[in-house]
Amino acid sequence: MSFKLPNHKTKIVCTIGPASRSRAMLKRLMRTGMNVARINLSHGTLKQHREDIRRIRSLSRELNSTVTILADLPGPKIRVGKLNDEPIELRKGSLVTLATKGASDNPSVIPVDFKRLPESVSRGSKIYLNDGFIQLRVKGVEDQDVICKVIIGGKLLSHKGLNLPGAELDVDAVTEKDLDLMDFCLGEDIDAVSVSFAKSAADILKVKNFAASKGKSIYAVAKIERKEAVDNIDEILKVADAVMVARGDLGVEIPIEKVPLVQKMLISKANIMGRPVITATQMLESMTANIRPTRAEVTDVANAILDGTDAVMLSEETAIGDYPVETLRMMVRIAAATERHRRQLGRRVTLQDHIQGTKANRKVEDVIAASLIEALNMLDVRLILTPSHSGTTPRLVSRFKPVCWVLAFSDSIEVCNFLALSYGVHPVFMEERSDILNKAIRFIKNKKLVKRGDQVLLTEGLLPGRVGGTDTVRIITVD
Repeated sequence: MSFKLPNHKTKIVCTIGPASRSRAMLKRLMRTGMNVARINLSHGTLKQHREDIRRIRSLSRELNSTVTILADLPGPKIRVGKLNDEPIELRKGSLVTLATKGASDNPSVIPVDFKRLPESVSRGSKIYLNDGFIQLRVKGVEDQDVICKVIIGGKLLSHKGLNLPGAELDVDAVTEKDLDLMDFCLGEDIDAVSVSFAKSAADILKVKNFAASKGKSIYAVAKIERKEAVDNIDEILKVADAVMVARGDLGVEIPIEKVPLVQKMLISKANIMGRPVITATQMLESMTANIRPTRAEVTDVANAILDGTDAVMLSEETAIGDYPVETLRMMVRIAAATERHRRQLGRRVTLQDHIQGTKANRKVEDVIAASLIEALNMLDVRLILTPSHSGTTPRLVSRFKPVCWVLAFSDSIEVCNFLALSYGVHPVFMEERSDILNKAIRFIKNKKLVKRGDQVLLTEGLLPGRVGGTDTVRIITVD
């Protein structure tokens, strides 16, 4: 029975929404190249999210396709409320009122879901809407309302974000609402949650500890969209299972011209630590309403891949866009074309990066991963086989962005699902761990992924006293 690996190793995150939640559309997205389904808990109802999650799981089993389900916790993001008529057009020079007490029939009154807005701003303060595309300047505060002049106008939809650059907002990254939503996520066996507006390692640990208090564990993705998170990235990477470069809010919280450099720094640090990294926001945004992207967007996606990102994300493009499948197909084409030139143009984690730090801090799995990559540079290797109970070894290998696929065999469905986020890793679920090495060899032969004479690299744990630990690399010539 033949089996074909995808043409692209970069993983693709698709946000699920009205344009993509039907069974027929989800099936098309999975077949086209969706690796991660993002559920944005800032929008929609829990009933709808539950239906989406169960539909994705059902189709994943039907198509024998591993799909990570990533739930996005809202965090303390300030948002516009529900507009009676939308979109509304904010015109430059006009006056608008940001009201904290609810909706109004007056189109110049915009509801905001942040009761402390009047005390958080003063005359002259800047307020950004919709990732900074709309800009206001505060003229004054009247009781629970903030009167603003439109500096840069545009169309505004319900529930778009509101940013107060430079304002000191004493709010927790993980809110009580987030913890309520965590109960929902744990009940639905979500694979991972993304922690919005994380500032420090403590924010990530709060989510993990909450899951532990319920007798469960969950993978936590740190969304980097605050200056404090950029400053604390080293400690965040120690406890987070993955990171997301959330460029929308990040581009408002820090000077926008610094976003490209911060993106490269975050991806590099995540690669070295062996943490999957997602690059997000406006990657192919013009395809929300157009059949083709701009040249700048295509270049942006390609550059993120060359920087070393594990995954690229589609937001409105697949959630509410007119061309979800076409957008995903374009992302696949860009990834496949870019990856062919990674060796010449891309930034890869090197052995020199890998050996930074003291010998006492290096793990056996790190050394194995580095040795494996060195062997790849000297041999013509068809595949890397990494039987793994925890997923650690395939992730450590993935950070080197090898030219061949990494097949990760695991007896944990949770590990397989999360590995679908790592660059170049194809997870394979094995119900029983016994004899998993021989099962891996039989799998690649049965699926016709190799032919006689091909060489594969195999990692395994042989030394006594290291249950589950990878400590050996074998070079196998297929007979």
